[in-house]
Amino acid sequence: MAKQKKPIHRVQMTEGKRNIIHQLLEEYDIQTAEDIQDALKDLLGGTIKEMMEAEMEDHLGYEKSKRSDNDDYRNGYKRKRVNSSYGSVEIEVPQDRKSTFQPQIVKSVRKIFQISIRRSSLCMLRG
Repeated sequence: MAKQKKPIHRVQMTEGKRNIIHQLLEEYDIQTAEDIQDALKDLLGGTIKEMMEAEMEDHLGYEKSKRSDNDDYRNGYKRKRVNSSYGSVEIEVPQDRKSTFQPQIVKSVRKIFQISIRRSSLCMLRG
């Protein structure tokens, strides 16, 4: 059975993307390919954290630092490690008092990374 080729991703450079790239170059002082990976790892962790904060707001029904009649409220953070193709990223998962918050982004990120790790392991085994 022939192996299906993965489609090639063509970069569509827009003005918005160009601006983001210039901001990244300034923010992270990128000089090497390793610097790019470090920046992407940092951005991945930050993106996951922001998405979890939004999930927590949705779960509780109010924004951070706002008052509510809800008897469930924020209760700090728990650290988790997510492995990515850029390396391990430690993230802080928001917690709620009743321990009913289950962030969906962490579950889907873990699945994506597990699939990617399995694929790369299979590739190494096959040579």
